[in-house]
Amino acid sequence: MQESRWFARTVQKQVCANYLLFLPPGYGDDRSRRWPLILFLHGAGERGSDLSLVKRHGLPKLLDERPGDFPFIVVSPQCPDGEVWDVDVLLALLDEVCETHAVDRDRIYVTGLSMGGMGTFALALAAPQRFAAAAPVCGWGNPLQVRPEHARVPFWVFHGELDDKVPAALSAQMVAALQAVGAPVRYTVYPGVGHDAWTPTYANAELYQWFLAHRRSGEPAAGPV
Repeated sequence: MQESRWFARTVQKQVCANYLLFLPPGYGDDRSRRWPLILFLHGAGERGSDLSLVKRHGLPKLLDERPGDFPFIVVSPQCPDGEVWDVDVLLALLDEVCETHAVDRDRIYVTGLSMGGMGTFALALAAPQRFAAAAPVCGWGNPLQVRPEHARVPFWVFHGELDDKVPAALSAQMVAALQAVGAPVRYTVYPGVGHDAWTPTYANAELYQWFLAHRRSGEPAAGPV
């Protein structure tokens, strides 16, 4: 005879990650100031133990070439060889940086490309209470995981029309699922563009203005950025 049972147990694990950290010009000048943070997730080709690989594409490449007056803390972790993004690792990394740096916890944003776009969807869906906005680039996710509580997170989704590695239809499915629960979603498809949707995305100043227009509370950002 089979009986119905239930149990609860706390499971703990140690996590770690290598990451790049960018601090904006003027960081630390005013000890009372808190800064917005972008978590950037790279693609499958940048996995490993050599952090210089993370600078090949996307936001780390842009910051390495021309940092300028970029008003964000940027955290760019590296995923180990043969693995995919682990939500527990990423959330623990965010906790670490928030505890050790002057982070505005109401202005934390996540973005990533390809496998990092998948990680962006997964992280924002796993912990919607942590993020003010999310911008997946040529990524994918599981539409069945989208729930009403995800309506609190604004998404701006990017994809190349001719992507032959991650079809744009996979982003479109996530956009439809998020719209169905009332999430504020923008969807940009680049005509004639293949997998490299990240170059035009991260070169677009409007993306960073869009980030700064959102707080975790859902209220527009105010004051100096």
